[in-house]
Amino acid sequence: MSDDGRAALERAYAHALGFDEARRSRSPNVLAGVEALRAALDGPTPEQGTSAAVVIDNLIRGAEPGVMGTTGGRFFGWVIGASHPAGVAADWLTSIWGQNGGSFYAAPANAVAEQVAARWLLDLLGLPPESSVGFTTGATMANFVCLAAARNKLLREAGWDVEADGLHGAPPLRVCIGDDAHATVFSALRYLGLGYRRVTRVATDAAGRMDASALSDALSGERGPLVVIAQAGQINTGAFDPFDEIAELTHECGGWVHVDGAFGLWARTCPERAALAAGAEKADSWATDGHKWLQTPYDCGYAIVRDAQAHREAMTVGASYLPTTGEDIRDPLHFAPELSRRARGFATWTMLRVLGREGIAAMVGRHCALARRMADRLAAESGIEVLNDVELNQFVVRFGAAAGSPEEGDALTKAVIARTQAAGVCYVGGGSWRERWVMRVSVISWPTTEADVDMSTDSIIAAWREVNERGVG
Repeated sequence: MSDDGRAALERAYAHALGFDEARRSRSPNVLAGVEALRAALDGPTPEQGTSAAVVIDNLIRGAEPGVMGTTGGRFFGWVIGASHPAGVAADWLTSIWGQNGGSFYAAPANAVAEQVAARWLLDLLGLPPESSVGFTTGATMANFVCLAAARNKLLREAGWDVEADGLHGAPPLRVCIGDDAHATVFSALRYLGLGYRRVTRVATDAAGRMDASALSDALSGERGPLVVIAQAGQINTGAFDPFDEIAELTHECGGWVHVDGAFGLWARTCPERAALAAGAEKADSWATDGHKWLQTPYDCGYAIVRDAQAHREAMTVGASYLPTTGEDIRDPLHFAPELSRRARGFATWTMLRVLGREGIAAMVGRHCALARRMADRLAAESGIEVLNDVELNQFVVRFGAAAGSPEEGDALTKAVIARTQAAGVCYVGGGSWRERWVMRVSVISWPTTEADVDMSTDSIIAAWREVNERGVG
């Protein structure tokens, strides 16, 4: 290694250690706007090279003011894990090893790490041990992989080879999905040529759970290829669909049940919360993330399919220059769409070993308890309303319970979110829920403590009191 290359690595390492030490004290919000970031990072196209160590110094100075505090204890804006240092250490090694994780022969150690980690994941999540697991960028691509396996198998059973003949002229494949499904599932349907407008949207309850009776009505007399997409953990409320009923209704029609469980599927690892996801094991495929509750670095997701052969047939890449493996060797190229990709097995293997069954269960339980603590304190303040039962780690908040109109409540809620973000104690986001604007809170970062939650709650209440006193508009 050149002296310059070593200096770049040493500077990045030293800075990373300092960043980790400051994760609890640094602002959860960015410190620079887009213009400042452009000024720091933009410039003419480089004509000549620059010392690697100097470039790393410039990157740190230019980029860090625009780095969100997602790895700290007071970030609640989205369902984003906090990149545990052990997973980051494995990820550093992944980068320096420079393995192409798509093929066993290009990266045999990663292939074995994936195989072992996949078996552990199935055990921890209580899913069928015969299932296959593909390591993807995240739940979006995990949903894509699982639904590709479903599409191909169901159409094959209907006498159509979608792998060879595409979708033009194929038998129609019906998709039923809850009204409050996550946007990325609709994205996966688009990518697969199934369309997001052609789906049958099934009514949901106040928390976003699919209504099993509405699904029963939708499937009455159903014949032909069918996929029903259920949800473990609604993005706003953390609610779970009734998996037992959904599986029974779907399988009676010969259909395929897929569970989008980006974060909620991890409830199955926690004895106090596992009942929320009871029956999910009866599905045919599942998507979840590693970079959420397992706290792996970005990016990492898992596509889990009960029918391993259907999984392989939907994903396998073949070429003369790609050696074939024996039946006793798991080749990653059979289970995810990217042939060239990061060797994600190392970070997942590491985090499963570091946390273990007990550590994962304890973390999930702690985050759910912290979410309840935060929601209870907010709800106790006059004018603040928590809109859902806090079953998991997610809840939504509305401000101005006695507002003169829904529009005034929207304005107050937006103002409180903006004021909270500006205060810099914690980061929360907003969104629309039941056609009204809400503050969304996600408790899922491993460093989050009771003190973090109390500081953040105090800041939100202070923001509400200030907005309520001054008014908006």
